Amino acid sequence: MNRLFFVTVIGMALTACGSSTDTQQAPPPEAAAAPAAAPASPGRITAGWTVTEGVDTPESVYVDTASGSIFVSMIGGEAGARDGNGRIMKIAPDGKVEAASWVAGLNAPKGLRSQGGTLWTADIDEVVAIDIAAGKVSSKLKIDGAQFLNDVAIGEDGTVYVSDMMTSRIYAVKDGKATVFAEGDNIEYPNGLLVEGGRLIVGGWGKPEPDFSTKVPGHLFALDLTTKAKTLITPMPFGNIDGIESDGRGGYIVTDFPKGLVMHVTSDGQSHMLRQHMAGTADLAFVPASNIAIIPHMMENKIAAYDMTELLK
Repeated sequence: MNRLFFVTVIGMALTACGSSTDTQQAPPPEAAAAPAAAPASPGRITAGWTVTEGVDTPESVYVDTASGSIFVSMIGGEAGARDGNGRIMKIAPDGKVEAASWVAGLNAPKGLRSQGGTLWTADIDEVVAIDIAAGKVSSKLKIDGAQFLNDVAIGEDGTVYVSDMMTSRIYAVKDGKATVFAEGDNIEYPNGLLVEGGRLIVGGWGKPEPDFSTKVPGHLFALDLTTKAKTLITPMPFGNIDGIESDGRGGYIVTDFPKGLVMHVTSDGQSHMLRQHMAGTADLAFVPASNIAIIPHMMENKIAAYDMTELLK
């Protein structure tokens, strides 16, 4: 997201009245004192912490269950700039920063997912593979025609799916080659992605203007990984969807970047607001076992972990 977009979404956040008509209001989280962080046990994600030091335009948070580490992509400037300022931060389960520049020298990394010891990220027009044990980039694949690679999801067979929000396209990367998995207005200029069984769950942003703003919201929907058939999850478009994570009970936790919302989409497709923040709630992580959401507040340069248990009752 460029700086003009930052200004635009701030204005949108100040004037927004919420989300769709089935959105329920929740108390502003900043008005209440944050709960104290529980003592961390090895590998256990805790809530109640915030990281600001060394944070620069955080876009995606991902919990790697194999290593127990939390990874955060840092754009480090303009969202489309090939400036070498992008990096990946590594955080412990209790919020302690283990390495502010765990992997550096990227451009504007965004979505993160891992499989088999490799962390994948989308970086403008490249898909980057990082060896987690070594903490080093192992490969880069440039995708011709890509303009704004955004989120990343991984299938059981190792296929890496990558959204390109500006071209309304989803790529499939396998064995070092990229092909177009789906494209066109029908996939609603996709941002967030999540593989769930034989389906790719997609968060539609809605057609963006050149400054990334849009008056057209998107649906949450699924694409069959074999037939590519589209099935709506939310019956109505309800937001400019960024991050998507499973809630562990058949529904999803999603973020709306311009409105600063964290939302719950239930298993029957109904949506309601869980938390309201400033604009910039980007690609979150969610731990279903403890109902902890870790949110990158992109425009505030902070990462925070919240216990969502009471809100999800």
